[in-house]
Amino acid sequence: MSSSAHNSLKNHFLVAMPNMDDVQFDRAVVYLCEHTPEGAMGIIVNRPTEIQLEDMVKDMDMTPQDIETAQITVFDGGPVQTERGFVLHQNTPNHKWAHSVQLTETLSITTSFDILRAICNKDGPDRFVITLGFCQWAPGQLEDEIRENLWLHVPARESLVFDVPSEACWLASGALLGVDLRHIMTEVGHA
Repeated sequence: MSSSAHNSLKNHFLVAMPNMDDVQFDRAVVYLCEHTPEGAMGIIVNRPTEIQLEDMVKDMDMTPQDIETAQITVFDGGPVQTERGFVLHQNTPNHKWAHSVQLTETLSITTSFDILRAICNKDGPDRFVITLGFCQWAPGQLEDEIRENLWLHVPARESLVFDVPSEACWLASGALLGVDLRHIMTEVGHA
């Protein structure tokens, strides 16, 4: 497929269908950071872990400034490089992070320690999600999974990432498409 025929789903949510049989992606909402003919990359934004920010940074010579910051939940961003941290955040005009990619006019993803240090010092972005790991698809793999009816996709809304509780994010993402995911049949019936 030529790149001119490629319809990028960058800055979309992938919403796992109820028939998703991979436990890693059960009820997952993935924010797609990149989608090209060479493949796709994203992070799950609704999968909290037991890990808190203080746990994540304790071996990095960082200490969160207060208990609220220390207890920020770290999310499971996906099954690839689960030891690597990602911060999906609103752009911060006053800061330039060492390893940051601007995704939209208002959103960036950053992988450098400087943003974690700033968050610990309450000098980071106002709105963010911290994850460990990410999701990756080989060329054509995501398109195949969409054709197999494993994912719905919808343009991303920052409010779902930053304002909606993680346990409500899956249904809220489906609602963006006018779909109640609880009522989708996962088995094909025979008359």
